[in-house]
Amino acid sequence: MTARSWGLLVGVALVLPAVAAAADAPRRAVTYPMRTMGTYANVTLVTADSAADAPRAALAKHVFARVDSLMTNWTAISEVARANRLAGHETVTLHPEVATVVDSSLQLWRQSGGAFDFTVEPLIRAWGFLGGPRRVPSPDEARRAAARVGSQRVTFDRATRALRFESDSVRIDLGGIAKGYAVEMAMRALRDAGVGDALVDLTGNMAALGSPVGKQYWTIGVRDPHDRTPYFARLRLHSGEAISTSGKYEQFVAQDGMTYGHIMDPRTGRPADGLISVTVISGSAFTCDAWDTPLFVLGVHEAREKAKSRADFSVVLVQPGADGVDTVWVESDIADRFTLEPAAASRFRVVVF
Repeated sequence: MTARSWGLLVGVALVLPAVAAAADAPRRAVTYPMRTMGTYANVTLVTADSAADAPRAALAKHVFARVDSLMTNWTAISEVARANRLAGHETVTLHPEVATVVDSSLQLWRQSGGAFDFTVEPLIRAWGFLGGPRRVPSPDEARRAAARVGSQRVTFDRATRALRFESDSVRIDLGGIAKGYAVEMAMRALRDAGVGDALVDLTGNMAALGSPVGKQYWTIGVRDPHDRTPYFARLRLHSGEAISTSGKYEQFVAQDGMTYGHIMDPRTGRPADGLISVTVISGSAFTCDAWDTPLFVLGVHEAREKAKSRADFSVVLVQPGADGVDTVWVESDIADRFTLEPAAASRFRVVVF
């Protein structure tokens, strides 16, 4: 799959420079596509021998498979499934990696004022975004699902990795944060294997190491939230940085002329509305994936305030415009690496904050 077609599927996409002739540049960016965690991933390595480096690219796939086996909600045998089955009746000791993500989820719940909540699983199921089919639940069904949501219903001891639910009706879902963790661990595996230049991309959750041949940075395309073009802007990503985008376009259900996105506001029990795209840049893929969802839920004003108050990430927010021209809010510390595509200039206005 080419970088351009990949941009149609994910929030951010790798934009590769033209590959020079082999005589001029024996090392080149080679992308190894793979299917994992119920979606697609690309591992791009800068290499002179794509066949010899294939086993190193496969290290990332092994990490993805491990994280998926622990944290998916799509099987009955994952660690998360075990917790959901038992923690309402007894204390469950979690696998160390799952404990790390659960602990981070609870911290994020507190730091976001409840905009992120990993107990949102009943709501996601009620709307059919988990298990399907996608639908708009009745008001009564939505209220019953929302009544089961709230991380205050979870007790977790970091030291002992002990998890307990207030009742059997509580369910957790790590889908809003696990992909970023997987990318972080995959990049760590590549570094440990001696890889010097790479980009790991798990359905738009990306982490960069080194740079492509002849460049000082990776160029990342940010998806057009209206899907009119593959991407509407580009961002420069430097070694050791990560990026992710969350948007209303990823999954949705339409009914009676209305479109409802898959990102739930756990505080209201309804799909979040107000923003159509949130891109986060950080030194950690885990941080990017953790924050893109609650920032989307918080909306443009609170998201800007939260981003400015934190030094561990920077953001690009897209707010729909009533006049058909969307506003792109770009945080000032990354404004010099943000470029609006010329073809998108008439459809987006950029405001630095």
